[in-house]
Amino acid sequence: MQKPFSESCERNQQPIFEVLKHYIDSQERLFEIASGTGQHAVFLAKKFPNLTWTCSDVAAKHLGIRMWIKESKLHNIEGPLRFQVGVDSFPHQHRYPLVFTANSFHILPWKKVKTLIKTLGKYLQSQALVFVYGPMNYGGAYSSPSNEAFDRWLKEQHPEQGIRNAEDVDRSFAKAGFALVEDHVMPANNRMLVYRKQPRPT
Repeated sequence: MQKPFSESCERNQQPIFEVLKHYIDSQERLFEIASGTGQHAVFLAKKFPNLTWTCSDVAAKHLGIRMWIKESKLHNIEGPLRFQVGVDSFPHQHRYPLVFTANSFHILPWKKVKTLIKTLGKYLQSQALVFVYGPMNYGGAYSSPSNEAFDRWLKEQHPEQGIRNAEDVDRSFAKAGFALVEDHVMPANNRMLVYRKQPRPT
C-alpha cells in the first residue's frame, strides 16, 4: 500500500497550527477524532513536542496512519485507536484535556455529529477544549460559491453529508455543556470553532 496523501492537509496544517498554538502551551494529551491520512497528527505533533497526540479513526484508515507515524519517527504520537462514532466507546483510559477534529462534521451524518458532541460532553472534564475545523454555514447561507459547490458534491456522494450550520453546532455543544470560546476565520472558507467544557452545576 502506498502512503496516503491529502493535498488539502498540506495546505491547511500551518494555519491550523497558528490557531492551536494560542491554546496549547504545556504537557498535555490531545485526542484526534478522524485522523484520516495521519498528516495532521505528524505535522502538529512535531510542532508540539511536549504534547502527546493520540490518533483515531475507523479501522480501514489505520494502515495509512501507521505509515505516516512510522516514517515520522516521532515519539509523542499514540494510536491509531479505533473510534467510529456511535459504534466504539470513547477512549477514557486517559483524561483528554484537548480534542481535535478536522473535516469530519460535513462527512458524518448530522445525527452522528450530535452523537459525537453528546459523547464529548459525557466524557470530557471541565475546562477541556474541543477544536472543530472545517467549512460552516451561517444563518443557513453558504460563505462562498465554492462551499456551495462543495456541499452539492457532498450530497451527491451521500445525502446525509453536507456543510453544517454553525448555529446548529453551537446549540448541540451548548446542550452538551460547552461554551464557544472563539470562531476563527481560516483560509479557503473554513473555520476553527473552539469550545470549552463548562463546570457542572453544583
